[in-house]
Formats: sequence, structure tokens, C-alpha cells
Amino acid sequence: MATSGRQPSGINGINLERFARGLTDNIEPPVRKHLKNVYASVTMAAICAAAGGYAHLYSSLIGAGLLTGLGALGTMLALMATPHNGKNQITRLSLLAVFGFLSGTNLGPLLQMAIIVNPAVIMEALLGTAVVFACFSLAALYAPRGQYLYLGGSLMSLLSTLCWMSLFNLFIGSRLIFQAHLYLSLAVMCAFVVFDTQLIIEKKRLGNDDYIMHGLELFIDFISIFRKLLIILTDKDANNQKRNKRN
Repeated sequence: MATSGRQPSGINGINLERFARGLTDNIEPPVRKHLKNVYASVTMAAICAAAGGYAHLYSSLIGAGLLTGLGALGTMLALMATPHNGKNQITRLSLLAVFGFLSGTNLGPLLQMAIIVNPAVIMEALLGTAVVFACFSLAALYAPRGQYLYLGGSLMSLLSTLCWMSLFNLFIGSRLIFQAHLYLSLAVMCAFVVFDTQLIIEKKRLGNDDYIMHGLELFIDFISIFRKLLIILTDKDANNQKRNKRN
């Protein structure tokens, strides 16, 4: 009886060991160190985005608008134009932090809408984004080397298709096209997490140590997934409330 009682913990220990060993076998130490810096950059940008969203909702000093949109674009371009030379990390991290803050501020109107419908939707979208991002990142890390790099061309084609769908629906106003665009966009951004993660690994193996730029790429994926999930959940909750009122 005592032996059978210990089995679950032993099995869990073996599974965790296999899990860790699989990651170690797939990725060499310099790449693992680089990925730690990349994910630290993503975390910092996400925290700044949360601060930006909070500032829009509860502060009168800054709010989403044309200036914050242009500011986010300008900050991103400035970061891309500033070369990685090891001596300007603070400057580049500051640019990433400002980009994250302004990106969060630009989410303000969407956050306001979600709060009106159901404030709990924001936390659901955030938790869902974290789970989705973690799962697809792990899928990329455990996959054979370069397995998902072929997705690049297809994903760019799908992005172009999504742009045309969005433009077309401006004139049609179809709810079906709107929902199809939402779910397809979410699927594409999830695929980008896998693609970008493997691309970052290969760039590091080729000598590219720019973890801040790599963090920017994954942060854009993260915040895009959050935006799509928040719209989907808010729309679903709003429709449920309308049905309940009719009944």
C-alpha cells in the first residue's frame, strides 16, 4: 500500500525530469541564456503595457489617441534604427518600455468597452493569452530544429488576406466576415509565436544577440493575441447579455 501511494509523485518527478531534459537536449546553453533575456524583455514590455492601460483608464494625464499611436510607431522605428552594440542596452530597453506603455495605452478604449460589458473579461483574456503564448512557445522550443520556419511565407500571405478581408468588410459590414476575421487573426498570431520563437533561436545560432529586438517581436505577438481574445470574449459576453434580456 505504501509503495502504491508513492507512485504518483515518482511518476510526476520522472515526467518533470523528461520535460527538463527535452528542453536541454533541444537547445544549447548559449541559446537558453539568450531566450531568458528575450522572455525577460517580453515580461518588462507586458508590465509597461499594463501600466499604459491603467493610465488610460484611471489617469487624466494620458489617453489613447492619434499621438499615442504615432508615438508607439515612432518608438518602434527608433528601436529598430538603434543598432545593438552592447553599450546602448539601457537606451534600447527604455525604448522597448515606452513602446510597451504606449501599446497598452492604445488598448484603453477596448479595455473600457470590456469593463462596460463585464470587467472579468479582461482577466480571462489575459490568462488565456498567457496560456496560449506559453503553450505555443513550448511547442516551438520542443519541436525539431527549424520545423516551423517554413510557415513564414504562408503567414505573410494570410496577413495580406486578413488585411483585404478587413478592408472589404468596411463596405459590407458583415458580422460573419467580422467573426471569421477575428478567429483567423487569432490563429495566425498563435502561429507567429511558433514561427518567431524558432526564428529567434536560429538567429542566435547564427550570432545575432539582439535579445531586445527579439523581445519586441514576441511582445507584438503577445499583445496581438491579447487584443483578439479580448474582442472575442467581450463580443461573446455582450451577445449573451442581449439574449438574456430578450428572454
